[in-house]
Amino acid sequence: MITESATLPSVVILSCSLNPQSRSHKLAIAAETFLRGRGVGVELIDLGEHELPLCGTQGSFDHPNVQLLTGKIDAADTILISAPVYNYDLNAVAKNAMELTGSGWKDKPVGFLCAAGGKASYMSPISFANSLMFDFRCHVIPRFVYCTRPDFTDEGQPGPEIVQRTEQLAAAAVDLARGLAWARANPV
Repeated sequence: MITESATLPSVVILSCSLNPQSRSHKLAIAAETFLRGRGVGVELIDLGEHELPLCGTQGSFDHPNVQLLTGKIDAADTILISAPVYNYDLNAVAKNAMELTGSGWKDKPVGFLCAAGGKASYMSPISFANSLMFDFRCHVIPRFVYCTRPDFTDEGQPGPEIVQRTEQLAAAAVDLARGLAWARANPV
């Protein structure tokens, strides 16, 4: 639950689909709408609009778009990843973005919004979350949104239950970022 505070954490939402009409992108928009409505500083970054090199190619970490994206992630207090699920895993765009910008993710809360073709991939964020926890010491929010086509309206928008779960995740991300900031300022 987001409560009143003098300073609300900033949120970056990474929309990892290359299709601006995708269900995962619509989840990102729902999270952005909720956070903006509560006065939270939020930036929705549609990775389909950012040409990123493949991680590991010559000069990939020095690429201007990588530097820009890393700076935005580094400046955020918390990150939400909105990604499609392919072959029981988050898409390659999400993985590539994380690998390229990893230094910006350190010690941040991270949440997942996932849209998949079937119910069997519900554990898909786990390997990605493990990388974030072990490599970058991220605080992975134990609540995540996983949905499939029936969770969307006939018009292609997230249904009421998915909107509610998206809002709960977004609020949890802000609350966790706020709690971590307090703990850092008041060490034991």
